[in-house]
Amino acid sequence: MPERIDRDGTPAYRFLGVELTRREGAFLVFGVVFLFLIPDIASLSDSLQLSVIHQGLLFGFAAVGLNLLLRHTKLTSFGHAAFFGTGAYATAVLARYAGVQSVGLLLLGAIAAATVMAAIIGVLSLRHTGLYFALLTLAFGQLLYAIALGQSALGGSDGLPIRPGPANQPLLFGTAFSPDVYQILTYYLTVVVILVGLFVMYRITQSPFRNALDAIGQERTRARFIGLPVRRYVWAAFVISGLYGGVAGGLYAVVRQYVRPEGTLFFLRSGDILFMAILGGFRTLVGPLIGGVVLIFLQDVGQDITQYYEFLTGVVLLILVYGFPRGIVGSLRSGGVVNARLSELRREPSILSTWGRSAAQSIERKVTAALTSLRIILFGVD
Repeated sequence: MPERIDRDGTPAYRFLGVELTRREGAFLVFGVVFLFLIPDIASLSDSLQLSVIHQGLLFGFAAVGLNLLLRHTKLTSFGHAAFFGTGAYATAVLARYAGVQSVGLLLLGAIAAATVMAAIIGVLSLRHTGLYFALLTLAFGQLLYAIALGQSALGGSDGLPIRPGPANQPLLFGTAFSPDVYQILTYYLTVVVILVGLFVMYRITQSPFRNALDAIGQERTRARFIGLPVRRYVWAAFVISGLYGGVAGGLYAVVRQYVRPEGTLFFLRSGDILFMAILGGFRTLVGPLIGGVVLIFLQDVGQDITQYYEFLTGVVLLILVYGFPRGIVGSLRSGGVVNARLSELRREPSILSTWGRSAAQSIERKVTAALTSLRIILFGVD
């Protein structure tokens, strides 16, 4: 039974180690119900495709793992697609060469491969911080991309199918299903895995381990001075982060039943995962997940509207970034920037003109700064 507690003067409830106010509990229930209703909602609308939402959730889940590094250790990884792709390719290799048909076994293989890869890359990368760490993760990610692209056993640029056994598809509960049923069942499997993953990540971020990571992220020298094993803690966080990427990659392979290097290991995919965390709000738990769905949805809608979809997506994302400076979830939650601005607007509607002038001046300053930087790059300093 939920235990009633007091949290900073606000009534809250604790259940299974999760502390929530009534408002947060209501949002949680709504979010879970909404996730499970997505297939029904998608069936009623031609503009909302289940496959797009599903893909966004998978990449968003990888961003949840990256967020552990970004939020607490202040480390930025430009190679997180390495773990996503490792999980995806481990699934494909097991299906093609070992004949593994069970979705559960395929996912276990993806988790094991991604965890080992994260452990190795972590040992080799975490001697450095800042820009050097970011570049090292990028280099390792591109190394894996080159290996997948150049090895015929991994399908080269064509990739590998995941269609094992006589059923020509991975088996759920030991059974082969029709394509439509398989799509829905794998979506529900993804939702369950995401909910479990979010619960585990919540517990991690409420533990002493999180406090140690925060101390390391704020000042490594001080953390080392008080006796924290800095490298060991950061390595553990890196491995956990890679594990989340591997789970997402394994699910991606099972859902798509085909993997290619460009879609799983290319460095632009690492950029997408990083941007999802920032777009959704890297200081929140579910922000990266929301960011993943929004980014994939915008890319899909943009392709249907115009051939210049990348430009259109970029413009929309710029508006979102400027409109939600702490990310979508971070700006919308209680006490966030958007709520504060809405309160100001309700009190004084005329403030819109002030915001308009401020936005115009800000844009003018940034354009001037960009042009100045471009002039210096092209013609040098006067």
